Amino acid sequence: MNYREYGAGNPETILLLHGGGLSVWNYREEAELLRSDYRVVLPILDGHAGSDRPFTSIEDNAAGIIAFIDAHLGGSVLLIGGLSLGGQVLLEMLSQRKDICRYAIAESAAVVPDKLTNALIGPAFGSSYGLIRRRSFAKLQFRSLHLKPSLFEDYYRDTCAIEKSDMIAFLKANTAYSIKPAISETTAQLHLFAGAKENRRILRSLDMINNAVPGSKKTVIPGLYHGEFSINHPEEYARMIGRILQKS
Repeated sequence: MNYREYGAGNPETILLLHGGGLSVWNYREEAELLRSDYRVVLPILDGHAGSDRPFTSIEDNAAGIIAFIDAHLGGSVLLIGGLSLGGQVLLEMLSQRKDICRYAIAESAAVVPDKLTNALIGPAFGSSYGLIRRRSFAKLQFRSLHLKPSLFEDYYRDTCAIEKSDMIAFLKANTAYSIKPAISETTAQLHLFAGAKENRRILRSLDMINNAVPGSKKTVIPGLYHGEFSINHPEEYARMIGRILQKS
């Protein structure tokens, strides 16, 4: 597994798992803000720009990151956060290893399968994949994501680096994922976030996860779209992590 690391000398570790189609720049600013107090590790999910293997499944990504934690981080970490696909990987990690972390933050993680979208992904990308390398098309797609303009070059570079097979694979996994019963046994304090302007599937998922994990806390942030919290508001996201850890 490839990754980026900040604050390597600090004893407590935070892992942050980027969203689908993105890469470590999703949490780059948070890592810079937190590195003076924590060791911050940003894994690159399989099949994404800079990764060392193709995407197979959310379950395999979760198992791979757990193996990395076992090999390099003593078997558990202080906190794991994840956005969208990264949030699904986080939820799967909590299911596979109940004590993999003490605190967890899942942002905009879908756990309601979307069968229609899942069925259309393959045909849609089979005919339109080449468009993502056209800068004009990429700009239109980027604007639809409501991300801050300064991130466009990162987005365009890393989107172009994703193989079609990987993009289809992780999009299909994202639209098919559902939480496992074992997640109810996690010992992590789970915090759930979503933007008020997200689609119904995400907001339904927020409630489902909250109901499945005893003691979990959910927050719907007014005015925000999918992924905006961690990507567009890194200072507030880092402050939120600080507040969670200060209460421990």
